[in-house]
Amino acid sequence: MPGSVEALVNVLESYRGRDKLVRTLCYGSQLVGGVISQKARGQSSLGKSLLLFSAQLSHCRTVLRLFDDLSMFAYSRSIGLGAAEEDPGLRWMSVLNNLADQLYYPCEHIAWAADAKIIRAKSDKWWTLSTALWGISLLLGILRSLRILLLLRRKLKKNERSRQRESSEPGVQAGLELRQIRSEVLSVASSMADLANAIHWMPPGFLWAGRFPDWLVGLLGTTSSLIGLHQMCTGGGGGGV
Repeated sequence: MPGSVEALVNVLESYRGRDKLVRTLCYGSQLVGGVISQKARGQSSLGKSLLLFSAQLSHCRTVLRLFDDLSMFAYSRSIGLGAAEEDPGLRWMSVLNNLADQLYYPCEHIAWAADAKIIRAKSDKWWTLSTALWGISLLLGILRSLRILLLLRRKLKKNERSRQRESSEPGVQAGLELRQIRSEVLSVASSMADLANAIHWMPPGFLWAGRFPDWLVGLLGTTSSLIGLHQMCTGGGGGGV
């Protein structure tokens, strides 16, 4: 128990860890609140309270993202044009993904400032633009992970043939590649859950925009958040707005 408490404290002391825990709590509250409200046909005060709590946590994360621009810029600058990627497809998907992420933040900041009456502007179009950029980033992330899985599969087959010729056992490298495959599969599942929600938050008329009940949004977000927490704890990355 003391070890678990200490691990939780360590997570909460880091911005990234705290954000992931708040995100999980936000979507988890929406999931439970949505289920309770649906069963009570909207008459449950507990369900309404949980949904309001979820909305406040979401707003909290939006405000905290006001300070993410510089770190995102530094990250994009370190990636550059993706010279570290040997595969051209991965290189350009990484560059476009970072570009979408970089543009997302100022668009969201403008939308937030318009809602807060700090600037005189209509927030709807800025929220739509930021959501679209998030969706594009998620889609590029999915395509990138699928490309990595394809390359890893080819590499594993090649190594397997080499081992069969040499009659050797799988080495450490094979284990690392299998762990990377599992990590990329989880990333695809997480991004697909978030992409479904991103489309839901687009203007009505676009695919299934506006059609998800609260509990389904919460379920998808909770699934993505738990995957992100798992990847963070195991060093496999993971993210999400």
